Amino acid sequence: MADRYHHGNLRQALIDAGIKIINENGEEALSLRKAAAACDVSHAAPYAHFKDKDELLEAIKKSVTDKFTGELETAVKGAGSADEALIAMGRAYISFFSRNPDYYMFLFGKQNISAHLQMNKENKEDYPPFLLLRKFYKLHLKENGIKISSEEQEIELIKTWAIVHGMASIACMKGVKTSFDWNDPDARLIT
Repeated sequence: MADRYHHGNLRQALIDAGIKIINENGEEALSLRKAAAACDVSHAAPYAHFKDKDELLEAIKKSVTDKFTGELETAVKGAGSADEALIAMGRAYISFFSRNPDYYMFLFGKQNISAHLQMNKENKEDYPPFLLLRKFYKLHLKENGIKISSEEQEIELIKTWAIVHGMASIACMKGVKTSFDWNDPDARLIT
């Protein structure tokens, strides 16, 4: 069989094939056999990496989440303030998904993502990129001496996320053309 997965990287090739299958035909169409066929390997090959479809789905979610979180963490590294970090995160969020629309559709299609808005309560099951957003939003409030109620904080946090998430959604739409270069670090999309 043809080797399309570049020796030693079958696990990631199966994850990438799985995302493509899900986005083209729905999650119910995913199987280890179909992922193997997409990678031009034997039907038995995926079982060296995944025991079943559910394990492949979890690996897909973890892989995409790790890449996304890593990009956001890289974006905030040089920020001098929480405000700069939030802007950098917003730009990275939009850029990441504009370059990876399959990831956007996969993550925000049928996956379960927890994002508790309570500012005074940590939830271990919350989605790591959301935890990063909440962390810098709380720092933004502190650095700027903003004193608002918990309810107002929650509303402002979800608005901040919604704006960036909405822009990422537009950037991922195949039939939508804009004058923006979603990957231009100097674009004034988020300020």
